[in-house]
Amino acid sequence: MSLRLSTVILPYRRWSEGGRKAWQRAEQLGFHAAYTYDHLSWRSFRDGPWFGAVPTLTAAAAVTDQLRLGTLVTSPNFRHPVTLAKELISLDDVSGGRITLGIGAGGTGFDATTLAQEPWTPRERADRFTEFVTLLDRLLSEDSVSYEGDFYSAHEARNIPGCVQRPRLPFAVAATGPRGLRLAAQYGQAWVTTGNPKVSESGTPEQSFQAIREQAEKLSDACAAIGRNVADIDKVLLTGFTPERSRVLDSLDAFVDFAGRHQELGFTEIVVHWPIADSDFAADEKVFEQIAMEAAAQVR
Repeated sequence: MSLRLSTVILPYRRWSEGGRKAWQRAEQLGFHAAYTYDHLSWRSFRDGPWFGAVPTLTAAAAVTDQLRLGTLVTSPNFRHPVTLAKELISLDDVSGGRITLGIGAGGTGFDATTLAQEPWTPRERADRFTEFVTLLDRLLSEDSVSYEGDFYSAHEARNIPGCVQRPRLPFAVAATGPRGLRLAAQYGQAWVTTGNPKVSESGTPEQSFQAIREQAEKLSDACAAIGRNVADIDKVLLTGFTPERSRVLDSLDAFVDFAGRHQELGFTEIVVHWPIADSDFAADEKVFEQIAMEAAAQVR
């Protein structure tokens, strides 16, 4: 399978001041998909502009025609499956069936405490994530759902007419631990990783590559345990967090080498961040556009 190249456009610009242009340009450059982060605020952008993911994607759907759109990623930190499902079905309709839901367990950042709650423990995040994905799968696939769980409930939740994409829009499950990988194997049309955070902090590119290889092998094991062919799951690498993150977009050759090595591990989609000056995602825009237009054809 040919490698697909996608991008993440952070929602930090007003729509009239560059927001619209970026999404339209992503389609013009031939990206397979353009995603955005679903946070209330995020890292160094916390004290600046930051807009909501679902309205941003709705606006992007209205000004593009072919580009797939989605979140990388949505989490339970401030979402409830019932209300999220209604928004996703509406978004899938507006886009004509171009939405992918990237979904993860969430973390301990600003989203974890903005609603004035204590951050969840790793175990509680995993427990909630399991229930969240399980219920959301039903809500997006069935006309009426009643459910009573430890964390989430639904009483005759109606979602008619359902998604344009059948039986529901695809899930791209972000996971590295055993429970998350089991969810990806059971519910995911795609699996997402950013690498191993511990290795990314102090490791080498080779150590990171090996860690990602091990994650992919564990996904394969999780699929085998339920009788699913791992080849049926797209494998998505979100760049910008591995040890060589500052060099991946230095040149076309550097990116092709990076992407080619990870394609050998079975990755079908590589996601790069849209350049943002004076940030961790700063990059030469001309090189970025060259990569967008030429890299996929060189990675076989």
